[in-house]
Amino acid sequence: MGTVIFPDAAYKVFLTASAEERAERRYKQLKDKGVSVNLPGLLREILARDARDAQRAVAPLRPAEDAVHIDTTGLGIEEVIERVISLIPDSLRNG
Repeated sequence: MGTVIFPDAAYKVFLTASAEERAERRYKQLKDKGVSVNLPGLLREILARDARDAQRAVAPLRPAEDAVHIDTTGLGIEEVIERVISLIPDSLRNG
């Protein structure tokens, strides 16, 4: 979004995680909803989607040049939120 929709955003973050991590997360999410899924199949789907997203002609998935990369592999949501918020100066966070 930072390269197409919000190219002039003051703060840009590109969140990543390994395909294996994302498959595990999705697997748990679907299992919690009672959906019958298998982890190897989810991993294949994620890898295929990653390839499509990176190679599409319009707005291919890639970080903005000035984006901060955060690898969320092994992190919980609270840790990710803390890392993103830490990028914003205190003067903006505390009004």
